[in-house]
Amino acid sequence: MSLDFKHNRHMKRGFLLLACVGLLFAAVCLAGGQDDETFFSEKRRAMVETQLRARDIKDTRVLEVLGQIPRHLFVGLPYRRQAYEDYPLPIDEGQTISQPYVVALMTQSLKLRPTDNVLEVGTGSGYQAAVLSRLARRVFSIEISVALAQKARETLKSLGFANVEIKSDDGYFGWIEQAPFDAIIVTCAARQIPPPLIRQLKEGGRLVIPLEETDEFQSLKLVTKIKGKPDIRQIAQVRFVPMLGRDKKKGPERP
Repeated sequence: MSLDFKHNRHMKRGFLLLACVGLLFAAVCLAGGQDDETFFSEKRRAMVETQLRARDIKDTRVLEVLGQIPRHLFVGLPYRRQAYEDYPLPIDEGQTISQPYVVALMTQSLKLRPTDNVLEVGTGSGYQAAVLSRLARRVFSIEISVALAQKARETLKSLGFANVEIKSDDGYFGWIEQAPFDAIIVTCAARQIPPPLIRQLKEGGRLVIPLEETDEFQSLKLVTKIKGKPDIRQIAQVRFVPMLGRDKKKGPERP
C-alpha cells in the first residue's frame, strides 16, 4: 500500500508540475499575442499618419477604414510584420498585394458612397475588397485564379466581411448579372479600358484602372462615364501585375 501511495503522490506532483508548465506556456503565448496585437495596431497607426495622411490622402473615411482593417491577415505568415510598410508584398500565384498608399489612392479616387454597388476586377488577397466593403453597400469581386478567389473568400468570411461576393472569372468582361455599378476598380494593368466595364458602369459612375502605356510605363486613370462616354483623367504613375485573360488575346469579345 505504501508503494501505491508513493506512486500516487508522485503522479499528483507530476500533474501539478505539468499544470504549472501549461499555465506558464499559456501566459507566454497570451503575452506574445498581446504584443503582436500592439505591434500591428501601432504599425497601422503609423501607416495612416506617415504614408497616407502626410501625403495626399485626405478622405477621412478612407483613412479611418485603413486604420482599422488588419492588413497583416491578408498576407502569408513570413510577410506579416512587413504588412504595413510602404511597398507591395507577394501573395500566392505570383500576384501581389498593393502598397497601402496605392490602395488608399485608388479608393479615394472612387469617391464611394454608403449606397454604392462596386465591382472589383482582381480580388488577389481580398484586402482591397475589405476596404471597399466598409465604404460601400455591396462589393462584387472577380478573380481569374480559382485558388486566389477561394482563399480570399475564406479570409473575408473569417473576418466578418459579409457584403463581399467573389467569383472566379475573367474580369475583362465584368459581372453583367450584377450590373450596373456605381464604381469599378481594376487592380491589374490592362492594355485598354475593357468596353464591357464601361457598359456596366452607371451614368456618372467612376472607374479607376491602371493602363499600360508602354512595356515599362503604367498610368493610373480615373474614368467617369458622361453621356455614355468615358471621360479620362490621369491620377498617377503606378506599377501593377498585368491583367490576364481576354485583355492579352485577340479575337471576338464575349457577348
